[in-house]
Amino acid sequence: MYNNRIYKGHSLIKKLDNYTVLDIETTSLDSFYGEILEISAIKVRDKEEVDTFSQLIKTKEDIGYFTTQLTGITNEMVLKDGKELVDVLQNFKDFLGKDIIVGHNVNFDINFIYDSMKENSDEYLTNDFVDTLRISRRVLPNLKHHKLDTLIDYFNLTKRNEHRALNDCVLTNQVYIELEKLF
Repeated sequence: MYNNRIYKGHSLIKKLDNYTVLDIETTSLDSFYGEILEISAIKVRDKEEVDTFSQLIKTKEDIGYFTTQLTGITNEMVLKDGKELVDVLQNFKDFLGKDIIVGHNVNFDINFIYDSMKENSDEYLTNDFVDTLRISRRVLPNLKHHKLDTLIDYFNLTKRNEHRALNDCVLTNQVYIELEKLF
């Protein structure tokens, strides 16, 4: 069921002036078992950040210790500030519009959102996307790893101070701008 994403957008390697950077935090690495905790995005126009989107999502189950240690997102935060998944998905879809999505290992994020939209609203995430992981493997083949933190170090960018979706969007955008110079 979850591998049949027939309406999913296409992976592109492309220089863009206008796009939306996406990152999510989840309770699991598997969209079948896990839940989305947070969706964040940055809208970029003419290579400038012009708007942000960031919402926590109420989960059905408690957030595990590992996830809280990694993201800093607690059950209390989700109870206090979290919104219903269906509402966040709709708000995100409205924010995204027809933009091309940019993200690091963005297939993960897109698959989670695609499956959640299909299951909860019978809609699909169809936007095309650019994956900075894919680009870095192509233009920096000698790097041992292509993780976001590795690329942040490689380009001498400000180190990640937290593993939260909006912060990762900012860093992914900086990495994308640097990678664009190499292809």
